[in-house]
This record gives sequence, C-alpha cells and structure tokens, in this order.
Amino acid sequence: MTDSSASSSTSNSISASPVDSPRQSPSTTSLSSLDSDTGPETKSAAVKLLDTYGNEFQVPDCTVKQIRDAIPAHCFERSGARGMAYVARDLLSLATVFFLSNKYITPDYVPSTPIRALLWGLYAFVQGLFATGVWVLAHECGHQSFSPSKTFNDTVGWVLHSALLVPYFSWKISHGKHHKATGHMERDMVHLPKTREQYASKVGRYAHEVSELMEETPILTAGSLIGQQLLGWFMYLSINTTGHNSHERQSEGRGKGKRNGFGGGVNHFDPSSPLYEAKDGKLIFLSDLGLVLAASALYTIGSNHGWTNLAVWYFLPYLWVNHWLVAITFLQHTDPSLPHYEPSAWTFTRGASATIDREFGFIGRHLLHGIIETHVLHHFVSTIPFYHADEATEAIKPVLGSHYRSDTSDGAMGFVKSMWKNARWCQWVEPSEGAEGENQGVLFYRNRNGLGVPPRKIQATVQSEELKS
Repeated sequence: MTDSSASSSTSNSISASPVDSPRQSPSTTSLSSLDSDTGPETKSAAVKLLDTYGNEFQVPDCTVKQIRDAIPAHCFERSGARGMAYVARDLLSLATVFFLSNKYITPDYVPSTPIRALLWGLYAFVQGLFATGVWVLAHECGHQSFSPSKTFNDTVGWVLHSALLVPYFSWKISHGKHHKATGHMERDMVHLPKTREQYASKVGRYAHEVSELMEETPILTAGSLIGQQLLGWFMYLSINTTGHNSHERQSEGRGKGKRNGFGGGVNHFDPSSPLYEAKDGKLIFLSDLGLVLAASALYTIGSNHGWTNLAVWYFLPYLWVNHWLVAITFLQHTDPSLPHYEPSAWTFTRGASATIDREFGFIGRHLLHGIIETHVLHHFVSTIPFYHADEATEAIKPVLGSHYRSDTSDGAMGFVKSMWKNARWCQWVEPSEGAEGENQGVLFYRNRNGLGVPPRKIQATVQSEELKS
C-alpha cells in the first residue's frame, strides 16, 4: 500500500448497518467475546463518509452470531498441553540464546570490544522477540484461549507476565474493557486517538486553525514516535496514556477527581484506580505481588552477578519487548482506513471491525504466535487459540466481505514502514465533511501533513476569537 492510495483490502462496501447491542459480559475479568447483536437500522445519509484515503465508508452490517457460525467448530477447541508446549519452546529458546551468548560472546572468543557489543545488541534483539512470544502466550491466558481451565490459564498467565514485569490481572481487566469498547471514543482503553480539539491544544492552536497548518513536521513526528516506542508501555501502565479519560462515569464513583497523567490517580497498580471495581481489589494486589517477587529475583541476580550484566541480560531485551507491544497494538488499531465512533454511533460489531491485520513474516507467525496477522478475528472471538486463528480468519472473511481490513504489502518490512506512515497520516480523528445525524459520530483520521482527505473547514468560535484578540 502506498501513501497516496489505499489497497483494495481496505476499501469498504456500501450497505446499511444494524445498531448492535452487546450482551453484558458475566465478569469484568472475563475476556470472552460477545455473541449476539441486535438493534434498529441505521439511517442513511446523502453525504458520503470518507476514510483518510478518500474511500467511501459504510458501517459494517454483519453480526457476531454470523461470524461465529462461519467458524469451524474445531477452531474453538483449546488444549492446555499444546499451549504449554509453546511455553516450553519459547522458554527453551530464551535459555539457549542466554547460554550460548554467555559462553561464546566473551573476550576469549571475540577479542574485539566493538564486535562483542554488536553481538550483545543482537542478543537483546533476539531475546526481545522470544520474550514477546512469551508475553503473547500470557495474553492468550488472559483471554481464556490457552486452555479450558480458567484457574490454569490465570496461573500460567500470572507467572509469565510477572516474569516480564507485567501486572497480569490488572492488565487483564483493563484489556477486557478494551475488547468490550474497541473504537469507542469515551470507553476504549488502548490507543484512543486525539480529537481535533485535543490535537489543536497540543500544538498550541485553536481547532479551526488546524486545517490551515498544511505543513510536514518530520522532526516532531519522529520525536513523538520514538517517545511512544520507548515509553509508551510504561506510560500506559502508570498514567493510562492512550486510554480514555472519562473516569467520572465509573459506576462506583471511583473516578471523581481522577484523570490520566502523573498524579491523576489512574494507573494499573492501585486497587482504588477507577480502571477497576471494588471486587477487583484482591486481583490487583495479586498482580502487584507478582511484580514484587519478580523485582526481588532481579535484585538478587543483580547483586550476585553485577548490575551491568543484569541490564544486558534482562533489561535490554525488556525494552525490545515493550517496543514490540506498543508497535503491535498501535498498528492493530491505527490506520488511515479505520474509523472510530462517538457513543451515539458505536456498536460492538462496528468496534470489532475497526481493526486491521498485518503481516510480519516468520517473526510474526512463528515467534509472536500470529498476534499481528489475525487480530480482526481476535476482536470478534477472543477465545479462539492462536494456532486455529489463521483458519478461523479465512472462514470469517466472506462474512465480513470488504469490511475485513488487512495491509500485508511488503511483508515484514511493510509492517515496520507502517509505523512511520501511520504516524504521519493519523494525527487526530474528526467527522467527514458535511456529515449529519448519526454519521457525525463516525470519525476518521486526518492530518496536517497534506496527506489524504484534508481536514474539515470549521468556523472559529466566538470564545476563541475573543481570546485571540
């Protein structure tokens, strides 16, 4: 896919869409997919909805039941033994690379210091990939797709995620809410885009002035992307960066006075955080306990074997893991072809469809267990294990039709290049020009770089003119 045009895989069919009403999940800690959609017909509008490429967009018209019915029954079967075989494979890969590196990347075998540094850098990269695979297996546990046993899933997931300094249950609960509100501008928990007003405030402009800023800012874009990849995961866990900021609506009143950001009281470690309910308190504590145990083990290793060794052995690969997590999630939910929805226009099916599959070659399909290549399916039915996801994805494509989105151009390099492309194309979301009624709640990415459909022309508000004067 080029910057100037969309591939056929991201074009959208023209059809009416039902308003889908998801059934309430039995538990906020369960990530099982919703299985039914009902609701009245959407009113059509004369004004066309245009994605960032300029393709006409129509909201999806399928239901989750149609999706589930299209998937072969055996794709829903989960095997704990098979899941543990993948865990053993990934842990053995980590141990083997660790052993060989410590045995052979030494002055005796590699006298050159620069070459040894280069090889240890390669070690960190490779270990980061294997460790990301372990992270994905714990993700499977959180979705109950690892085995039929919830207790077994959560035990394995807690151990694996804790070893990677991830608060397992805390992540699992907020991640479940992301799945229940994907693409919802007031409830989604992951990579929620800025509105036009928020972007304008960030760059020190009024909303009506953004459309006048048609200039490329590569240094700003690069700086933002680097910061996202280095710090995005830490910021998400600690201050809920990229998650919604509508905490006042928390049903138990926990969100009053709480906001995203430092000191705002919204994070993945505090049982009183508005991300959780009172009943989740013990699980948040258990997540924190896992982090304490992992940190204690790391402290012991650092004390006995040296902090420089610990940094090279663990923390450099750990930074790679965080990079891949942010990159994967960013590219699953950010693309010029994808919509987001205001509450008035959102449904579960629309949100689940607002995701995209990509291709990362051998690394994605084997080391990262297909998390990049089968994400659309995952948002419709999250309990299907990854080793059945390719087959299930092929089964749902005819149901989704042109609403199924994928960008597999250039393979693994295309995935990497999409980081820069989407950072330039996808800067904020807003309605299409002239949209009315419910269509005003269907938002698409726009940018100040002169790429794709230009931002809407809007009038200055009286207040902004008074402040300007």
